[in-house]
Amino acid sequence: MTSPRKQIKHFHEPGDCHELTFSCYQRKPLLTNPIWNKLLCQSIDQALARCHFRLIAFVIMPEHLHLFVYPKNNECKIDRLLAAIKRPFSYRIKELLIQDNSDLLLKLTSKKNSGRSVFHFWQKGPGYDRNLSTKQAVENAINYIHSNPVKCKLAKDSSSWKWSSARWYESEGKVVDPDLPQIDGLPWEFFEAE
Repeated sequence: MTSPRKQIKHFHEPGDCHELTFSCYQRKPLLTNPIWNKLLCQSIDQALARCHFRLIAFVIMPEHLHLFVYPKNNECKIDRLLAAIKRPFSYRIKELLIQDNSDLLLKLTSKKNSGRSVFHFWQKGPGYDRNLSTKQAVENAINYIHSNPVKCKLAKDSSSWKWSSARWYESEGKVVDPDLPQIDGLPWEFFEAE
């Protein structure tokens, strides 16, 4: 008998911001390679454009990722956004591991009951999704996301961690790193409704 798979319902009220968190397979520190992180940022950009979301803030940690997004319209499909980020990126990494004949490929591959091999870059399941609807909650979430590298002793301050939107916020949008996804910042129209 198989155990029931954990299901997370994604709820959306028009105007909600979404704090998304998802982890690498078995919480392995797979996001330490700058080339892979650039590829992940490209995947995020492409998924945001395809699924009509804006990026408010983000941080890439060694074993997980936080994204803070806002839909451009009322049609909000978080599951599609996550799939549009995860699948193409995972496929690209698998291809790179095959090209390099990397031992990591075996560590990230498991066998299903059918005997078929399955590659895993991401932890199974949808991750964590939290809707935020007040200015204070949004500001707290951005601060939490940006403080992750400091809490984990990966950086002395949030703006010195490359794989984050913290520098963009500190410079009021003037510092743009071409390796990172496009950051749209806070949705001001959302706060005007308060």
